Amino acid sequence: MNQLEQLKQYTTIVADTGDFQSMKAFAPHDATTNPSLILKAVQKDEYKPILEKAVRDNPRGAVGDITDRLLVAFGLEILQLIPGRVSTETDARLSFDTEATIAKGRALIALYEAAGISRERILIKIASTWEGIRAAEVLEKEGIRCNMTLLFSLPQAVACAEARVQLISPFVGRIYDWYKKSSGQDYTGADDPGVQSVKRIYNYYRKFGYRTEVMGASFRNTSQIVELAGCDLLTISPELLQKLADADAPVARKLSMEEAQASDVQRIELDEKRFRFMLNEDAMGTEKLSEGIRLFCADAVKLEKMIEALR
Repeated sequence: MNQLEQLKQYTTIVADTGDFQSMKAFAPHDATTNPSLILKAVQKDEYKPILEKAVRDNPRGAVGDITDRLLVAFGLEILQLIPGRVSTETDARLSFDTEATIAKGRALIALYEAAGISRERILIKIASTWEGIRAAEVLEKEGIRCNMTLLFSLPQAVACAEARVQLISPFVGRIYDWYKKSSGQDYTGADDPGVQSVKRIYNYYRKFGYRTEVMGASFRNTSQIVELAGCDLLTISPELLQKLADADAPVARKLSMEEAQASDVQRIELDEKRFRFMLNEDAMGTEKLSEGIRLFCADAVKLEKMIEALR
C-alpha cells in the first residue's frame, strides 16, 4: 500500500488544483481552488475554452461578474469528478469589507444553485481577517458553508471556530517558508513550525469541542503531510500527491482525539481588540496574511486582464 492509500485511512484527501486530469488520476474526495490556481489553469490550452465561454456567454457583464462565472464554471467541472465539495474563493480585494464579502458569497452560491448544485457541496473561501471571519459567521447562519483561508495563527483559528465556520485551511508551507527564511534553518518532520501550528490548532479544536474542520494546506514536501496524518482533511498539490503515490514507507496516525484531550493547550478568550493584538504580536502571521492577500489580489487582476483581452 503506497503512502497516499495509507493516508486516506486517517484523513480526507483534497486536491489543491484547478487541473481536472490530476483529479481523475488521484481520486480525491474534495477539491480546492483559488485565483492563482485558476489563473495557472486557464493559461493551458485545454482549459482556455472555459475562459472563452465565460466571456462569450456574458458579453455585457462586468469583469467581476465574468470572473465569478469563470470560477463557478471550473467548480462545476470539478464537481463532476469528485464525490465531495469544491472550494471557490471570494475576491481577496474584499478581505477587509465584511458586507461586500457576504454579498460575494451569496452571489457565488446563487450561480451554483442556478446550475443545479446544492450549497452543501460548495465551500466559499474567505481570507481569515477579522472582517472575513465576521462575513463567514453571517453566511454560515444562511447555510452557506465557508472555508477560511490564509490562516497562519491560533487566534485566527479560534475566532473562526467561535464564528462556527465549517472549515479552516492553515497554511503549513508558508509558515515553514517564513521560519526557514528568518532563522536560516531547515525544518523536518515534527520540528516543522507549520506542522506544529496545525497540530496546536487541531488539539485546541478537539479539546474544547469545536466542530470546525481542520484542513492542512500549502505543503512544501511529503514529510509535512505525513506528520499530519489524522488531520480532518489535507489539501495537496498534484506534484505531492504523485510523490505520495510513488512512496511506500509506513504512514502512522499523528493527530487524534485522545492526544488532543491530553494536550495542555489553554483556552483563549477573544474579542476584536484581543484578536488584532494577538495577531499583531505574531510577526509571521501578520506578514504572511498580508503577503497572501497581496498575491491573491495580483492574480485576480491578471485574470481580469485575460478576460478583458477576450472581450
